[in-house]
Amino acid sequence: MSDLDTKPTVPAGDGTAAGGLVNPATNRFTSWLTHILSDLGKNGIFIALLLVVVFFAVITDGILLRPQNISNLIVQNGYILVLAIGMVMVIIAGHIDLSVGSVAAFVGAVSGVFAVQMQMPWWIAVILSLAIGALVGVWQGFWIAYVGIPAFIVTLAGMLIFRGLALVVLGNANIGSFPGEYRALGNGFLNDVFGDFPIDPLTLGIGVIAVIGLVVQQVRTRLGRQKYGQETEPFPWFVAKLVLITAGIGFFVYALAAYKGIPVTLIVLAVLVLVYGIVMNRSVFGRHIYAIGGNRHAAELSGIKTRKVDFFLFVNMGFLAALAGLIFTARLNLAGPKAGDGFELEAISAAFIGGAAVQGGVGTIGGAIIGGLIIGVLNNGMSIIGLGIEWQQAVKGLVLLLAVAFDVYNKRRSGGR
Repeated sequence: MSDLDTKPTVPAGDGTAAGGLVNPATNRFTSWLTHILSDLGKNGIFIALLLVVVFFAVITDGILLRPQNISNLIVQNGYILVLAIGMVMVIIAGHIDLSVGSVAAFVGAVSGVFAVQMQMPWWIAVILSLAIGALVGVWQGFWIAYVGIPAFIVTLAGMLIFRGLALVVLGNANIGSFPGEYRALGNGFLNDVFGDFPIDPLTLGIGVIAVIGLVVQQVRTRLGRQKYGQETEPFPWFVAKLVLITAGIGFFVYALAAYKGIPVTLIVLAVLVLVYGIVMNRSVFGRHIYAIGGNRHAAELSGIKTRKVDFFLFVNMGFLAALAGLIFTARLNLAGPKAGDGFELEAISAAFIGGAAVQGGVGTIGGAIIGGLIIGVLNNGMSIIGLGIEWQQAVKGLVLLLAVAFDVYNKRRSGGR
């Protein structure tokens, strides 16, 4: 046998494979740490919300976390969270909608005419008002999708048109004293179903079901990934996350149960988040929205009907703006000419703070909700400590600027333009 045929041998008992010195074994601790840091980065917006809550809980001596205040946070910011759901979808597709505040005011005024002046049954007034909001979306969607006018211009015009129409409908006066069932949309609570208790058992039961559902879903997802040989997060970190999330949900549910129970606004939001989460993550329409925002020309070449998608996006936005207007009107028990002022800025801020990209193609429903909650906690916390409205506006503007700057920084770091 020649020297060329001779192969190097590994000494007996040496478990190091050839090339082992070149590719040393992976350190488990380093791998876990890398995974945890990556996970924290992906959930940065949630951590930001947690830090804001902790900060204001400390400087307000715990007032922020009182049961009544937690319930009020949901009720007072419900309309913004509804708008944020629709706005993030519009932004993902590469558009913007400046008219949502005026549309909310207009629909609120129209609902006042229906429910108070014409004394229609409350549910008919609500259905007709939502239909009018959808028709507003049809109007704006037509100009954007089929005429080709940029959404910025169309919705800017819509902001003026529907603000003017709201004033026409109201006649520069207020419409108030809505039916009790109508008011429940913004001020109602689901409680005392099993009787009058200091801690509402229905709310606690729903919270327990929610926690069990979350744990089961997370465990099934982990087992499914392991079954197909996919990478999973370290088990201690998996358990720690579940414990923290369960504790957070438990505290939130207990606070609601200790006050008045589950706000009707929260039920509406939960249904919207569930439905639109499925639409954006598991439907063809949702995938088309992301594709259009990522690269409109490529989406057209792949056969996506971009005009149709744009059209229905704004129909949906009109519907959600109408719903937000109804919630706001119901909460105040009043349809007034100043309703809706600044709603569009709050909704846009919630979407961008929640991780939506300025260029489109990036964003989530959950992120927009968390962004809206950050704005709500900022508003509430600064009001509790007595900070003036001028400083509140400045702080919210700074937070928005930093959120968008962070998005731009990430794009540049990853090689985007």
